[in-house]
Amino acid sequence: METITRAGRREWLGLAALMLPLLLVSMDVSVLFFAVPFINADLEPTATQQLWIFDIYGFVLAGLLITMGSLGDRIGRRRLLMLGAVGFGLASVLAAYAPSAEALIAARALLGVGGATLMPSTVALIRNMFHDEKQRSTAITIWTSGLTFGVALGPILSGLLLEHFWWGSVFLINLPAMVLLLGIAPVLIPEFRNPDAGRFDLGSAALSMAAVLPVIYAIKGFAAHGVDAGRLVAVAVGVVMGYLFIRRQATRPDPMVDLGLFRRRSFSVAMALNLLGIFVLAGFAIFTTQYLQLVLGMSPLEAALWSLLGAVGVGAAAPTVAALGQRGVNRAYLIAASFGLSVLGLIVLTRTEVDSTVVPVLVGAALMSGGLVAGMSQIAELIVGDAPPERAGTVAALMETASEFGGALGIAILGSIGAAVYRAEIADVAPAGSAGETLGGALAVAGHLPADLAATLIAAARSAFLTGMHVAALVAGGVLAVAAVACWVLLAKFDRKVDSHVG
Repeated sequence: METITRAGRREWLGLAALMLPLLLVSMDVSVLFFAVPFINADLEPTATQQLWIFDIYGFVLAGLLITMGSLGDRIGRRRLLMLGAVGFGLASVLAAYAPSAEALIAARALLGVGGATLMPSTVALIRNMFHDEKQRSTAITIWTSGLTFGVALGPILSGLLLEHFWWGSVFLINLPAMVLLLGIAPVLIPEFRNPDAGRFDLGSAALSMAAVLPVIYAIKGFAAHGVDAGRLVAVAVGVVMGYLFIRRQATRPDPMVDLGLFRRRSFSVAMALNLLGIFVLAGFAIFTTQYLQLVLGMSPLEAALWSLLGAVGVGAAAPTVAALGQRGVNRAYLIAASFGLSVLGLIVLTRTEVDSTVVPVLVGAALMSGGLVAGMSQIAELIVGDAPPERAGTVAALMETASEFGGALGIAILGSIGAAVYRAEIADVAPAGSAGETLGGALAVAGHLPADLAATLIAAARSAFLTGMHVAALVAGGVLAVAAVACWVLLAKFDRKVDSHVG
């Protein structure tokens, strides 16, 4: 019987070190939320430049994940992690002291390059450090929870810093963590590379970026501006490049992506479930945030602080589900039950009203996020745990790329559903203009109206927004319900039982 080596103190301290880049990369997705007014006053970006300041980080990150995951398998994952830490730190300095909007966009792009080296490296190194399934399950649960916490922490930390410092401080907070990581990584984190990976394939790297970037760009554009010919062409270009990328992988002796992984039902279904989980988690976050700020009237910082209570659901559900998985409960059942918990949370969110207290939205959000994070922790364990150790970097990058697609699709589709319902509901009160497009637009217009007309518009707009939010919650719940059933049916017999033989 094979003996599995259990991780010791060094590996757990190494995991703590890996949480540093993970938190910072996830925080950089949301850290600019409160800084926008200060950046606008200082750098005076155009509307297009402001959009790129936000989006370029995610575009570059998504486009380079597969490339960097494959590179880490070849040159060493710890080496790539440390190179990424240096690059991320330098890009943070450039962003903090950017003298113009163009310079800030370029610095944000470099941050995306650094983030793409850090994200897959952290997951792949967990696969190499934790060989015992029980310990690896715990480590991946911590990793998934840390990723979610980082996104939630970004706006809060940003708001606190901007109370006392200039906008560049939201980038400089990256430096101490990167310096600490560079100091302790060689001591706590082992190196791993695939000695049989072959040469790095620049052609495949270019095709992977050409496949991912146009599609991500188009999806984000659909969410912000609707469907148009240019973005449809971008999707078509991405699909063609994706086909060429797959063809190249199928014919090379040392492919960047092992297509054989996708012929395994456990892997391909788990990847699809990961995408759907992020679809709901990212796509619905915008509704709860707007509800707290625009319906209940909270300040951005106050709303961000209240949103942290959703971590209670994550903190309760994720360890419980992980513990059940370690006891041998079939992961397919655990994922299905976790998604079911999220469906319950979405049902609770459909009970929110204009005059509700903060309790229903917080309870609903805690159940939704807790179930999703718990389920996605088990999904990540299925994906990463089944991956050959020598392919862990590429597999982690594929998982993160699927997450990027899921998040973009969730914002585009669920956001569009909510917006369409809003426009239909408020058409009789505000048939044209910004008030008829968004709740924020209606509140802005109401500020210039007489008191009685403003009250009527605000009441109608908030009611229309809630109706859209409820419809989006029902759609998201339906998606998760279908995913839960599919998981139960398709994955139950493929679950790997936890190996109880340890060294």
